[in-house]
Amino acid sequence: MKFAACIEYDGSPFFGWQRLSHGPTVQGYVEQALSTVAAEPIAVVCAGRTDSGVHGIGQVIHFETHAQRPLRGWLFGSNAHLPDGVAMRWIQPVVDDFHARFSARARRYRYIILNRQARPALLQRRVCWQHGVLDAAAMHEAAQVLLGEQDFSSFRAAGCQARHAVREMLEVTVSREGEFIYLDLVANAFLHHMVRNITGSLLMVGAGERPVDWIGDLLEQRDRTQAGMTAPASGLYFVHVDYPEHFGLSAEYTLPHFIF
Repeated sequence: MKFAACIEYDGSPFFGWQRLSHGPTVQGYVEQALSTVAAEPIAVVCAGRTDSGVHGIGQVIHFETHAQRPLRGWLFGSNAHLPDGVAMRWIQPVVDDFHARFSARARRYRYIILNRQARPALLQRRVCWQHGVLDAAAMHEAAQVLLGEQDFSSFRAAGCQARHAVREMLEVTVSREGEFIYLDLVANAFLHHMVRNITGSLLMVGAGERPVDWIGDLLEQRDRTQAGMTAPASGLYFVHVDYPEHFGLSAEYTLPHFIF
């Protein structure tokens, strides 16, 4: 049997998604929990790896097993063996040709900025704090140049292992609700640190340190050293993965949202 499942996690205490030998990871705990329920070793494949400190709401995985368990048993059994901060949201059987990564049509991320003078206490590991006033409208205008198929070399990490930097940005919006600024991005795929590097450059536009058309200049330069900083991991959420309808996976998703 092959199953797909959705994993939610607080990335703060983990060394990212990918299994490591020298620290706790989300994948490591998910595989351990599933293996316990199945009473056999289970290896999972995810839709997109996340870095240390990055959160997940709609991370999708697939795995194969010989074990026969009811869906309720997989769900409640796995959650009983997962640590605080990690939970399985749903699980369902899928056809043999489903692949969590390669079957995906698009991924959605949300980056959350708390824009106020006082630093956060309760949300210190849930948002990126910026004390200087930011112009969210200017950030949104600047971000529109990112739409479409582009070479995102200026926004990829130095150690990015992708074969090329061309990605298709399907949606990008920046909006403000009170003290919170939300950056929403949807693309067919993302490069390593791509969202955080885009955010770091947009923060410079929002602060008035760079003009709105600077983001377009960065795209043309294809030079990471010319762009802004890598924004903190704490504000980044992996929200949703979109798959073709014939796989039968839910198209619904939940956007993280704060009101304080």
